[in-house]
Amino acid sequence: MAASVDPLGIVAPVMHAQIAWCLHPLEFAERWGRFSADAWALACNGLARAVGAHVPDVVRPQADDTRFADPVWSQSPSWAALKQWYLLSTRHAQDMLYATPGLSGTERRRAAFWWRQWLNAVAPTNYLALNPVAQRAAVASQGQTLRSGWQNFLDDLRAGDIRMADPADFKVGKNLATTPGEVVARTRLVEVIHYTPTADTVRQTPIVIVTPWINKFYILDLTSKKSLVRHLRDAGFDVYITSWKNPDAALRDVRFDDYLQEGVDAIVQVARQLSGADKVHAVGYCIGGTALSMYMAWANRHYTPDEMPVAHWTLFTTLVDFAKPGDVEVFIDEGSVRYLTRAMEQRGYLDGRDMATSFRLLRSNPLIWQYVVQGYLMGEKPPSFDVLYWNMDTTRMPYAMHAWYLRELYLKNRLIEADALTVAGESLDLGRITQPLYAVAAEDDHIAPWRQAFRVANFVRGDKRFVLSSSGHILGIVNPPVQPPKREYWIGTAHRTDSAHGWRERADHHAGSWWDDWFRWLDERCGERVAPPPVCNEAFPPLAAAPGDYVMER
Repeated sequence: MAASVDPLGIVAPVMHAQIAWCLHPLEFAERWGRFSADAWALACNGLARAVGAHVPDVVRPQADDTRFADPVWSQSPSWAALKQWYLLSTRHAQDMLYATPGLSGTERRRAAFWWRQWLNAVAPTNYLALNPVAQRAAVASQGQTLRSGWQNFLDDLRAGDIRMADPADFKVGKNLATTPGEVVARTRLVEVIHYTPTADTVRQTPIVIVTPWINKFYILDLTSKKSLVRHLRDAGFDVYITSWKNPDAALRDVRFDDYLQEGVDAIVQVARQLSGADKVHAVGYCIGGTALSMYMAWANRHYTPDEMPVAHWTLFTTLVDFAKPGDVEVFIDEGSVRYLTRAMEQRGYLDGRDMATSFRLLRSNPLIWQYVVQGYLMGEKPPSFDVLYWNMDTTRMPYAMHAWYLRELYLKNRLIEADALTVAGESLDLGRITQPLYAVAAEDDHIAPWRQAFRVANFVRGDKRFVLSSSGHILGIVNPPVQPPKREYWIGTAHRTDSAHGWRERADHHAGSWWDDWFRWLDERCGERVAPPPVCNEAFPPLAAAPGDYVMER
């Protein structure tokens, strides 16, 4: 009954928190005392400002909170008071929810998450009547910002989304995903793209990249300066990548077994046959990395050691242990998974916009309300930013596969249990994986938290080199070398007995991009330099020029 009334668990955690505080009056009185003391200090601050005193703010925004960056929020006594009362109330509410007695940690975090969505929504910066910066812009432009904002609102309404980038600024195959290549194989689930080599010689072992299917593949082939595949190709590697089909209801019964065999194994075999190499180097990103981890366990069971088609492998921001999956856990419990499964069963798939909305809620201020304020109140057009455009280019997920994935990995966390999962006829045990691993996590990743991503080192065997990149889930990976360096990374050998904290304590720190270290690591392992293979041949004829057909599907 509760799951049908509140399927996503929005109301129940907040109600439970309120009941818990009612049952602990002494703790509540202590918290109320703290709030009263801070409120009195803020009232005195406002009174001092009102009589002309120059006093600093009692409550200041967090360093990454840009909503109140304009000087008017500190210089004007009335606007400063509004800002500070909002911040004070928000922080005390959040702190109380996180400290709620008698609740589990998971339920506390859920209550705080959903309450935070409401607190973010009612911020004064989101409303014209309470936003002095927007009012000033409206007067200065003689109302043009409001006219433009209304037009932006209508455009978003037609698009069915709050746009983060202007779709007119980008076109896949024109100014995104422009690295030359050919689709050399196609299954009902994936197109295999083989990129045209540019070097006179290439490393003998080809690079096979398994991309996530919850977004389009070209996050690794954005503009020429940001394209990882272009950098690999120009460095003398033979590169293949998956471009997943955008499934509709016709593929509702496709299983994870099919993604492994018709997707991951398919590209591995194509690369081996077309390049003539016995083995490949396999790369997996996000959920593509989880699939690659499962494939490695599957292949180490399915093939003899001599026949194993992957020599070594790389993971980007990948989880294999889902015990602490980060902020996304607020959407993952028995009730919400049951609700999503029923919705997918009716449609045959999960709409990509639903997934995108969930991820945007995890950072609602920078990913939702910032665009409301800038677009509707300030009248600004969406920015021209390739990563944001890619983020809007969503894909669907077939019912059977995604329902299985949510339940078996997120809810039950069975991938880390030896032989608990059987996929494509083989039981999976991460402990059977002995091939050398290069794993990259991102320090500010809220989708695959780096400490949890580190856990792969505790399950797989073989040599492991772990990298912690600065920035988040995307920019920690799409991280080309630049001068002067924009980012930094920590790097070192990882052992099965290591903790994330212990590894971080001894890891070496470097300024710049980890790409340089990875390329050197690959150079040492990908064999001698040989003449590049043909982009396509009689066995694998060109089916379409890169970026292919599947990436264009809406």
